[in-house]
Amino acid sequence: MSTLETLAMAFLVGGAMAALAQLAVEVLPVTPAHVLVGAVVLGVLAGGIGLYQPLERLAGAGASVPLPGFGYALAKGVVEEVGKEGAIGAFTGALKATAAGLKAAVVFAFLAALVARPKD
Repeated sequence: MSTLETLAMAFLVGGAMAALAQLAVEVLPVTPAHVLVGAVVLGVLAGGIGLYQPLERLAGAGASVPLPGFGYALAKGVVEEVGKEGAIGAFTGALKATAAGLKAAVVFAFLAALVARPKD
């Protein structure tokens, strides 16, 4: 695929995921937190049964950056670690696979807290 096609697929797939999440918030009697957790769980399930990897190959960052991509990374990390370390990999794999993203979230949240003023 050319660079333009890759960008277009990332935009379309990522946008479709965001649109579906927003539609769920608007139509279903659930909170945004329920939709966020549901998106991660769907990513875990799709990764666990092998459906998410082809989507990630097709859409690149359009599939790996949204919350289902985080769920897929969790599932992928667990599967890899269980293969290497056995049963203990079920506990360590998810954190190893997502450590950089979790660390970045904590650091950027801390920096935002330093510059932002809380409201009462």
